[in-house]
Amino acid sequence: MESRLKVLRVFKALHKTRMDVFRDDIRALTAARQKINEEFRKNKEETSDEKINQMIKMASDVDIVLRKTVIQGVHVDDNKILLRPREELLLENTPYLDDPKKT
Repeated sequence: MESRLKVLRVFKALHKTRMDVFRDDIRALTAARQKINEEFRKNKEETSDEKINQMIKMASDVDIVLRKTVIQGVHVDDNKILLRPREELLLENTPYLDDPKKT
């Protein structure tokens, strides 16, 4: 029963991530929804706790990769793409120094 709750939690997390990462992109939202549902349905009858835990880990890793690496781009002109990074992707900008001062 515990693994069932974990599966449902990661399933919901993936859909929440999908909604956040692909906001306003109906085609990507639909494709991601179909893929998530397809993968979970395909493994619905799995009973081995070890395999279930491996799949939960894989789904969690996919969630992290989507959140940390996907940046949405929108075509605004023939040769221009507007990038729409999410707040969590924006890092503190620290300038690079070739010769840092020794203190």
